[in-house]
Amino acid sequence: MVTASRADCYALDLEDPLRDMREEFSLPSGVTYLLGNSLGALPKRTAAKVAHTVETEWGRDLGASWNTAGWWDLPQTTGDRLARLIGAGPGEVLAGDSTSTNIFKVMAAALPLRPGRRVIVSDLENFPTDRYVVEGVARALGSYEIRDIGSLDEALGDDVAAVLLSHVDYRTGALRDMDAVTARVHAAGALMIWDLCHSAGAVPVDLRAADADFAVGCTYKYLNGGPGAPAYLYVAERHQDAAYNVVSGWHGHADPFAFEPNYRPADGVRRFAAGSPPVLAYSALNASLDIWQTVDMAQIRAKSVALTTLFIDLVDELCPDLTLVTPRDPAERGSQVSYRNRDGYPVTRALAERGVVGDYRKPDIMRFGFAPLYLRYVDVYDAATVLAEVLGKELWREERYREPLTVT
Repeated sequence: MVTASRADCYALDLEDPLRDMREEFSLPSGVTYLLGNSLGALPKRTAAKVAHTVETEWGRDLGASWNTAGWWDLPQTTGDRLARLIGAGPGEVLAGDSTSTNIFKVMAAALPLRPGRRVIVSDLENFPTDRYVVEGVARALGSYEIRDIGSLDEALGDDVAAVLLSHVDYRTGALRDMDAVTARVHAAGALMIWDLCHSAGAVPVDLRAADADFAVGCTYKYLNGGPGAPAYLYVAERHQDAAYNVVSGWHGHADPFAFEPNYRPADGVRRFAAGSPPVLAYSALNASLDIWQTVDMAQIRAKSVALTTLFIDLVDELCPDLTLVTPRDPAERGSQVSYRNRDGYPVTRALAERGVVGDYRKPDIMRFGFAPLYLRYVDVYDAATVLAEVLGKELWREERYREPLTVT
């Protein structure tokens, strides 16, 4: 007898305080979408929002829209909307560029704030772009050592300038204690930089309460901003006057339309802007943020815990041979569940063909993301039962499922 029946899950959906949010999204019929931790579903309102930007703001009003439609200020106005989702204050978040570019910006800004310290602490378990960019910063600024974390306490010392860690591990879904880690880093005299890519929109984040120094994140996962949506960076207000943006483009200048030959940084977080904002991408992101302004993150977290717990319990009973790598304790995980399986890639392909969309990360991790805004309890039940069928009947053994796709 399984943990819950489909009828039980249907009853949970009827009681779900977020049940009506699903109607905000375009979801293909017959698909159980467990990939919101990689690319969020499309909000229904996005197409109309982008069409208005194209047809009216660009098509009719043309260049006047830099003023009349607020195009010029999009990095700041969008950043302020994101701020409430990550526990930041007004003027502390700037939306724009990619996560990789923003890591470079904040790391290059942080290191000079700790002169004489020449060590950057990173983590080989971080998403690879984080580690790659740290290598680039160390090379660009010169004579910095990268110390990969084993034990945080062993990595810290009076030579460490900054620490960059992911709040939620992209492979396992393990959740770090932001407050405790930041406090330990500060006790060692270093600055703390958080990667929130797998956190924002899935778990409550409070950067100010944690006393974080810098943070970065993307908006195309749980926040549903669309493929290639603008990322964001956070700079605590106390650092803004001293922090310098090495990507010193004209949009971050104190007086851009003076067209001065030399760079003068703007006040506040605006100095971290660089080039012209991709207006159409901001339009799509802001359509989603219209939804997010109405959401209670406590409800999001409660449903995330319930969905992931249900999935773990079902898979425990239906697929006992799978090895769970995500923490069982809800307080220690984000909003995804991952399993180790040496045949994980063909299994993931077979699942997708049967309407259950997750993904795979080398060498052997199957990931399932749970986006509480639009995922139902019956979806979780269906996903677990299809997974059991694919494994039990060995449907994944068809050779075509082993053929590698460009994006896995």
